[in-house]
Amino acid sequence: MVAEAKKNIEKVFEQQRKFRKVNEIVEKYKYEKSNLIAILQEVQEEYRYLPEEIMTYIATIMEISPASVYGVATFYSQFSLDPKGKYEIKVCDGTACHVRGSMPVYNAIKKKLGLTGSKFTTEDLQFSVETVRCVGACALAPVVLINEKVYSKVTAEAVTIIIDQLLERSGEGEKN
Repeated sequence: MVAEAKKNIEKVFEQQRKFRKVNEIVEKYKYEKSNLIAILQEVQEEYRYLPEEIMTYIATIMEISPASVYGVATFYSQFSLDPKGKYEIKVCDGTACHVRGSMPVYNAIKKKLGLTGSKFTTEDLQFSVETVRCVGACALAPVVLINEKVYSKVTAEAVTIIIDQLLERSGEGEKN
């Protein structure tokens, strides 16, 4: 009974910490509805995605409908409703990158990280991988962005070495 009460208290304190940061962000933008996109951008930067409970909280304190907040979050492709990894890997699959082998690179990344089917983020939240349309670097195709750092003329073999280096940096060692 005491352990359960302690766990509930810890949960309340964690939520207060979470909402404190959200409050700071919304206050910075003076609760103005016209700043909703900027608010959501900062919240996503803080949490690496937009948790449903936080979007509902934002709607409540800004006095707008949760559907409006959700509508903005789902309309713009920059927002994610799913947790993202510490390392966000974006594989360009625009025409030039596709023709020059972006899909084998993408598949090598998913295999290296043990991601199958529709799973795009590792369990430990270290890596997320997705394809994106053109990143505007066609001469460098195929292109991979990792946390906005551009890797050009990437091969399936090269990308596994890059991931190994990131794993070492994170202290994770060999993933597969």
